[in-house]
Amino acid sequence: MNLIIRNATIIDQNSPYHNQTIDLKISGSSILKIGKNLEKASDFDEISFENLHVSPGWFDTSVSLGEPGFEERETIANGLSVAAKSGFTAIALQPNTSPILDNQAQIRFVKEKAKENAVDLFPIGAFTKNAEGLDLAELFDMKNAGAIAFGDYGKNISNANLLKIGLQYVQDFDGLIIAFSQDEKIKGSGVVHEGIVSTRLGLKGIPTLAEELMVARNLFLLEYTGGKMHIPTISTSKSVDLIREAKAKGLNITASVAIHHLVLTDEKLDSFDTRFKVSPPLRDDFNRTALIQGVLDGTIDMITCDHNPIDIEHKKMEFDMAKNGTIGLENAFGALQTVLPTDVIVSKLTAGKAVFGLNNNSIKEDEVANLSFFNPNGNWIFTKENVLSKSKNTAFLGQEMKGKVYGIYNNGKLVIR
Repeated sequence: MNLIIRNATIIDQNSPYHNQTIDLKISGSSILKIGKNLEKASDFDEISFENLHVSPGWFDTSVSLGEPGFEERETIANGLSVAAKSGFTAIALQPNTSPILDNQAQIRFVKEKAKENAVDLFPIGAFTKNAEGLDLAELFDMKNAGAIAFGDYGKNISNANLLKIGLQYVQDFDGLIIAFSQDEKIKGSGVVHEGIVSTRLGLKGIPTLAEELMVARNLFLLEYTGGKMHIPTISTSKSVDLIREAKAKGLNITASVAIHHLVLTDEKLDSFDTRFKVSPPLRDDFNRTALIQGVLDGTIDMITCDHNPIDIEHKKMEFDMAKNGTIGLENAFGALQTVLPTDVIVSKLTAGKAVFGLNNNSIKEDEVANLSFFNPNGNWIFTKENVLSKSKNTAFLGQEMKGKVYGIYNNGKLVIR
């Protein structure tokens, strides 16, 4: 495709055009020319939007899609369409499918399903066979098949020795281990954050200790073994402190936070609405504020939607019985704009590329055209009409949003919402 993008404000701190409003001339997958008032060309289409801003393409490091096995929740085809219309040019696919993505055949299957798409799909392989936490999965084979990291989605590796062996093993091929951190014994039958709200509502609480104890243990293991570890979706102030201290020691550790933990608190639980049941649970405002500070000071490397479609049969039921999870791609940018500056949002939605070993493109001439389009201005309310996923389990219905996503350009394809 040949395209000229008119009057675009560039948001890219690694680009010489950062904060400048210019035109971009693109052919296929490459940026040919950047400048003001570029000449028209007969074989180039042109696009322009109100207050158009362009950044390097966003990458979400934690997306669940269901397929294979849970297509009633979401399919790969529709999930990638949702991602594109939400401003994401790439996603990391979690292995929580049926069967689990724990071998090279499954990795190749999901990659094949995503071929020829505007959005790049990068699978995460399960750390253990069938994500059961007992034996290591085929890590090296999955790496060769295209897996970019290894982790059992939403499950703590209770066997410390297994995690130690895994961290040592993957160093031979520069592998990355994702260590979700939550002590299941301390969590027990808890379903929400342990605090004033859980006491008032009579719901069993999950103390912050359940997360912090495992974060500390996993960091000790990393310090012993070396290698690379990523701790996803941290949710407490102490977890931020622990990761900050680990980075000061020089450990190769990164961390992410989910959008809903930056924007929402457990005060939302007053209605007993299971849309707000997530793992880790929504915390109080003290922890939410600490997470925002962790993003701003660089302790938290990236922000994820932790997009997890759940069908209505497993979500619209008693709070204790409902599955954890919320979708988040559609509301990602608009929700983040209510709590963070635009430059920070773009930085944290693109930082995962370097961590997961992907090409971290910049907006320059002769670079790959991998772009997200958006308008950072304008307030609106997120409603059912804004939900694009097959599953509708969003925690953000009725939430105020700021800014609008127009779409993406990637792999020579333009997708506009």
